[in-house]
Amino acid sequence: MAELDVIAIVGGSLAGLRSAEALRRRGYAGRIVFVGEEPERPYDRPPLSKEVLAGKREPEQIALSKPEKFDALELDLRLGRRADSLDLDDRIVVLADGEQLRFDGLIIATGASARALPGAPTLPGIHTLRRLNDCLALRRELETSPRVVVVGAGFIGAEVAATCRGRGLDVTLVEALPLPLANALPQAIGAVCAEVHRDAGVDLRCGVGVDEIFGGDRVEGIRLADGACIPADVVVIGIGVAPNTGWLESSGLALDNGVVCDASLATAAPGVVAAGDVARWHHPLFDESTRVEHWTNAVEQADAAAARLLAGPDGAEPFAAVPFVWSDQYDRKFQSAGRFAPDDEMRVFHGSLEERRFVALFRRGDRLSGALAVNRGRQLIGYRRMIAERVAWKDAIAQAESADAGG
Repeated sequence: MAELDVIAIVGGSLAGLRSAEALRRRGYAGRIVFVGEEPERPYDRPPLSKEVLAGKREPEQIALSKPEKFDALELDLRLGRRADSLDLDDRIVVLADGEQLRFDGLIIATGASARALPGAPTLPGIHTLRRLNDCLALRRELETSPRVVVVGAGFIGAEVAATCRGRGLDVTLVEALPLPLANALPQAIGAVCAEVHRDAGVDLRCGVGVDEIFGGDRVEGIRLADGACIPADVVVIGIGVAPNTGWLESSGLALDNGVVCDASLATAAPGVVAAGDVARWHHPLFDESTRVEHWTNAVEQADAAAARLLAGPDGAEPFAAVPFVWSDQYDRKFQSAGRFAPDDEMRVFHGSLEERRFVALFRRGDRLSGALAVNRGRQLIGYRRMIAERVAWKDAIAQAESADAGG
């Protein structure tokens, strides 16, 4: 620990803050320079598409740390400042305003940014939702009771559509794939998600892309690939995110849809680790290179990355936590654990697709690899543990069948 006189954390949200907390909790008493592109102290992102957008919570209610606890970390703050480049030879982070920050250890936690829709114009009324200022700008527009079109039926798009319907707005949800979440979930579960939105009054258009977003002084509507025109006062683009690695392109670090790390979250550069949405690492449990864009992963990786930085290569431990994801849509809570793909074998227990309350289990090889629950959170906890323990598929099925039989 003695040689790490200065640790820089670049990334001012969840993974960055939890990294700083982990460093202090693990006994690091040196200087921590904390760089965040946004001017706000770290805040929680999941409520942005739900409670904050709905007007049920305010920005001060989603802070990730109470002011006194944040101050107790004694961080050398650079909020509202963007990292522009990284010099590994001289171990310097260069900020966009030209300031150079020397470091002995570096935690990269720059997260991700919302993807833009190719060819979309720059017009008032067109929004993405990733940051607090995005949410507040969109919320102000929703107060005028606009007609809303959401492009993209992944988790963010689906949550925004649900929140807008909860406000009583006219909502159309457009998805180029055949069903919501079709790139991540089997068709049967995507169909459940589609039914939930249609029952709530959303005009769901699947299997069709957007040809044009049009308007004069502000957005007026969208034209779909099938020729249909949908009037809109507000358009929200929710087609996923891209990791924030642009500032690292000249650094020499390996980049591949994220910062490439080993199983312990370390990059090939000594004393440089990554955590959160920006980190791509080799997951030993699934034996694959992966990047996970969700809250629980950011928290767990932040602690692991801090531990790796302090321990050095000799004390490295693989990061093998089972990914956990959730999404709230109307009265349904979708939760998943592990890794699975649309074409993996699936079995449904503890309910049914028809009642929209169930657990779906997924198989890869001879193991339980993933589980997805709809309003069955208690059962999912057990399956997440089973995935971590590498429980055989046949044993997982036997336990699920026994539980359903009341045994």
